[in-house]
Amino acid sequence: RWNRGCFGRDYEDCDDWQTKQHWNTNAGLGRQKIFEVRRIHNDLTFIDEFLTLDFCREHKLFSFGFNQDSGYYEIESREFDKVKQQLLFSLTNLGRPLIYVVDGNYGNRGELLLQHRFTGPELKLDYAWATLENLFRLWKRPVHLETMLEEKVKLLSFDGQERKS
Repeated sequence: RWNRGCFGRDYEDCDDWQTKQHWNTNAGLGRQKIFEVRRIHNDLTFIDEFLTLDFCREHKLFSFGFNQDSGYYEIESREFDKVKQQLLFSLTNLGRPLIYVVDGNYGNRGELLLQHRFTGPELKLDYAWATLENLFRLWKRPVHLETMLEEKVKLLSFDGQERKS
C-alpha cells in the first residue's frame, strides 16, 4: 500500500474500484512506514488505523457469532464496520466486559453498586443476571449493575429473590 501510494486524499476520494486496484504512484514508503508503525502502534491501534474496506474485501473477512439453534459458529456479517468492531472488541480485555465497583455501601444499606464501562457491545443479559446472583451469594446483600441497554442507561438489580431492571 505505502510503496504504491495507496493513501492520501486522492486515493481516498477515488470511487472507482478498478482504478484503486491498479493505483501506483511509486511512492516507495513501505519500509519507512513499517518501522513507523512498529514504533507507534500496538495491535489495537494498528487495526483501528490501518484495517481498510479494501483489505476486508480482498481477504473476504467477516464477523461471526454462535448460533444457538444450530450449535455452530456462523457468519453474521461481511459489513466492514462490523468486522472491524469484532476485531477491536476481541483485543479489548479479550472480549470480556469491564465492570467496576462504584460503591460498597450503596444507598447507605451495605449494597453493592457496579458499573459496566460501555465500549460498544451490550452485556449478555443472561450472563449479567447470573453474575449478579453469584455476587449476591458472596456479598449477602442486594447487588446492582449500571449498564447500557438499547442505548439507555439501565440499572440491573438482584436482591436474593427478584431481578429488577
